[in-house]
Amino acid sequence: MKKILILTIIIPLIGWSQENFTFFHNGIERDYILYAPDNLKDEAPLVFVMHGYGGNSQEMMNSCEMNSLADNEGFMICYPEGTIDNYGNHFWNVGYNFHQNVTVDDVDFIVDLANFLQENYSLNSALTFATGMSNGGELCYLLACEASVTFRAVASVAGGMWYNYLNQNPCQPKMPIPVFIKHGTNDNVTYYEGDVNDNYWGPYLSVDSVLSIHISNLMLDNVAIDTLENINNNQRVTIRYKYSSEENFKEVWLYKYLNGGHSWNSDDYSIEEEIWGFFMQMSEQDTDPLTIKENYINKELIHMIDVLGKESKKIKSQLLFYIYDDGSVEKRVILE
Repeated sequence: MKKILILTIIIPLIGWSQENFTFFHNGIERDYILYAPDNLKDEAPLVFVMHGYGGNSQEMMNSCEMNSLADNEGFMICYPEGTIDNYGNHFWNVGYNFHQNVTVDDVDFIVDLANFLQENYSLNSALTFATGMSNGGELCYLLACEASVTFRAVASVAGGMWYNYLNQNPCQPKMPIPVFIKHGTNDNVTYYEGDVNDNYWGPYLSVDSVLSIHISNLMLDNVAIDTLENINNNQRVTIRYKYSSEENFKEVWLYKYLNGGHSWNSDDYSIEEEIWGFFMQMSEQDTDPLTIKENYINKELIHMIDVLGKESKKIKSQLLFYIYDDGSVEKRVILE
């Protein structure tokens, strides 16, 4: 039976931006960093940002520009940290050859942490996203396959999908989920063309094969292709492919970074802004009443009342009415 122990003291968001926390999951102490901008409101989006193999949450936060974007857009960021393998490196368990005997379930950890943060910080559970670099991007692919009920969309940068994983877990999401992919054609770590003969990391798919999995899952049959402006006038150019369908509003985007290497950043654009734009566009287009809550458009919670019309605080297993300044009302029950 899965047991979760949380050693986290919840404090008001006002007055802090970055805090380190501990979360016990399946008997393992897990660390993560939360970043909350001063303008964070109730029902704000939540974005997970995952580090690469051998990295950590602090390094990932320092190497990207997500915090400044969160300041401008008003969303919370969680930088979770992988466990440490026998080589002394932080990692996400995605199917590497030398992790075949590892039992840590990182997908379950991220899902449980997402649910915890959504409830305890009044975040919008319909606006939860994940992105990551390299090994972190690979975990995003697994979240797309296994956690589409929790995550609205994912974005993988320089990540792969491993045959070791797919042989045991065919990627069949419960809910349709948009996927963003950015990958350099000269990536010398996770080859764009994949490697079926890699005996160290293990065999993994080409980017085109990964792309096909997610396109097939969403049954997309249209593609729009354009080239992003080459501001630096060099040999590294990004061709953007947007796969879509008239039958639904989910899409898969590929940023094919010609001559680009194994990197998070790009020469000509902010990858953070491109990913956030994708997340928001996929949220705005979604009209599925089973998965969407009201779009996050400058509305504020002004009252929380019980069935008797009295002001109330959050109480588990009790029906509450959330009243917003735009006149909208939501019924909610916080489950045990």
